[in-house]
Amino acid sequence: MRAVIQRVNKASVSIVNDDGTSYLKAEIGQGYLVLLGCANDDTQQDIDWLSRKITGLRVFDDEQGVMNKSIMDVGGDIIVVSQFTLWASYKKGNRPSYLRAGSHDITVPLYEAFVKKLSEDLGKPVGTGEFGAYMKVALENDGPVTICMDSKNPE
Repeated sequence: MRAVIQRVNKASVSIVNDDGTSYLKAEIGQGYLVLLGCANDDTQQDIDWLSRKITGLRVFDDEQGVMNKSIMDVGGDIIVVSQFTLWASYKKGNRPSYLRAGSHDITVPLYEAFVKKLSEDLGKPVGTGEFGAYMKVALENDGPVTICMDSKNPE
């Protein structure tokens, strides 16, 4: 699993309908916007590792202005948006290949299991986009602070 975690002051995700209209699916204040890409070989172990790392990540300021607090410490919220393009291969040519991205039948259950685990670890519901939908994501980056994680490369 690959994730891009962005510390935000606020974020939202809207789903765009076929007719061009859209509706707000999720909205948060302080917290994380997490873009998540799943691969066919991801497992529950990847879900557990990534959820633990995200909820334990200390990138919020303490009283001295040092990034020393986790999302748990500040009571922040999270939105998770599926993002198969995190698996883009750009080695050949200029058109990315997405062959390493997981297939729909495998990644939907992985995405849903990750959201469930993250909600459990966070202790409250996590907002989501809609898997496979055309979405508009809005955010106010805080910092900016952006962390990339790959469960297959934990160092």
